[in-house]
Amino acid sequence: MSFGFVAFHYPAAEHVEEFVGECHQVAEAARRQPGFLSVGVWVTPDGEAVVTTGTFESEEAFRAASDVAREMGATPDGLSDLEVRPREVHFLVSR
Repeated sequence: MSFGFVAFHYPAAEHVEEFVGECHQVAEAARRQPGFLSVGVWVTPDGEAVVTTGTFESEEAFRAASDVAREMGATPDGLSDLEVRPREVHFLVSR
């Protein structure tokens, strides 16, 4: 069973490009982790939200990749200094 997530992030308008750049750095690190399947970084057409997606072979693989993200300074469990409101994270399992 695969494990995935969809996260909606709300960076301040003046920080959208910086936030997207950081998301791409974390995505690149995730690509090198065991159990990685896919990752995506999206921006809504109005530019108000950055949406990140990811799929891993298991929840354990996702958790390990999250640990790597934390080591890079990312905040997978909370609000970064660039965000103006809490992110919305939804976890998914394949069936």
